[in-house]
Amino acid sequence: MKKVTILGSTGSIGTQAITVCETGGFPVVGLAALRNEELLEEQTRRCRPKMVCIFDESRYGSFKSRVADLDVQVVTGIDGLCALAALEDADLTLNAVSGMIGLRPTLAAIEAGKDVALANKETLVTGGELVMKAARDRGVRILPVDSEHSAIFQSLEGYRHCRVNKILLTASGGPFFGKTREELRQVTPETALRHPNWSMGAKITIDSATLMNKGLEVIEAVHLFGVRPEQVEVVVHRESVIHSLVEFEDYAVIGQLGVPDMKIPIQYALTYPDRMPCPTKRLRLTDYKTLTFFDPDPDTFVCLSAAFQAIRRGGLYPTLVNCANEALVPLFLQGKISFLQIGELVQEALSLKNDALVTVENILEAERQAREFVRERVSP
Repeated sequence: MKKVTILGSTGSIGTQAITVCETGGFPVVGLAALRNEELLEEQTRRCRPKMVCIFDESRYGSFKSRVADLDVQVVTGIDGLCALAALEDADLTLNAVSGMIGLRPTLAAIEAGKDVALANKETLVTGGELVMKAARDRGVRILPVDSEHSAIFQSLEGYRHCRVNKILLTASGGPFFGKTREELRQVTPETALRHPNWSMGAKITIDSATLMNKGLEVIEAVHLFGVRPEQVEVVVHRESVIHSLVEFEDYAVIGQLGVPDMKIPIQYALTYPDRMPCPTKRLRLTDYKTLTFFDPDPDTFVCLSAAFQAIRRGGLYPTLVNCANEALVPLFLQGKISFLQIGELVQEALSLKNDALVTVENILEAERQAREFVRERVSP
């Protein structure tokens, strides 16, 4: 059984990953959380890992006291997170942290020769060129955990030698599918957080409502599967049963179906290339009767359009739109900007100029540039 380190263990993906590991008998040798001491302590007592990281350095002392009776090494900060990602005892690192902090631990895991089960979008959105090259150079695998990218990954199995015409990336459409810009002017955080199919954290749920999440997935797909931006087509599929598809050169289309439950792609990343029973429901197509498909509306949900423009430009432009969005979502949740302003300012972030090479240092500078842009555009 693969020994697993879980970064972001107290979040939605992390907690489900622990369930999958416990059900499947995968030893958890490392855990990391941003600041949720209580849940991280509970997980540490359940899993008995060798190392735990509490990322928030101000909580290091109190958390270390909480687990003082356990034989576990406690680390903190970005250096601690990178050390955990590269933990010698682990066979696979699952990166489910949220935000830009996920990039450096992904690179640390790759450098240590670990396969990476990747649920941190920002790793590939901002550093896709670096990450995929590093993985090739070290001979390690990047195993996608997002349901859509896992579906594409599975659909390509056995057909790696065939030419891909395009990737059909499915989207639920979020809670505001079919709404006009006028109807979206009065959207509140409460209504935006009501996703029709998935239970996720606040940030990714808002990103789903704006379709920014799908835009980030477009950028990820370009890097993960080595396709051009114009080979990725977004299709709104309200039922979230078909998780994505691949069209090959003979026009055959192959996809992966399942109930909307993240435990399925999490487990496949752990068991790859094998499969085993999963703690989820079975798919019964007759429960759905009908599956529907629609074109997205990038004129209303401009985040999707901005993401396509960013990956077509390449370089650090995906970092600029991603980091602008990352700064804007909390402002919306705090009631400081409107729902529509998220997309408007993400689109405006493309006017920033940054043609530097894609390096970790330049990615961090582009992040600073995007966040400064948001601070200047949003009055306190």
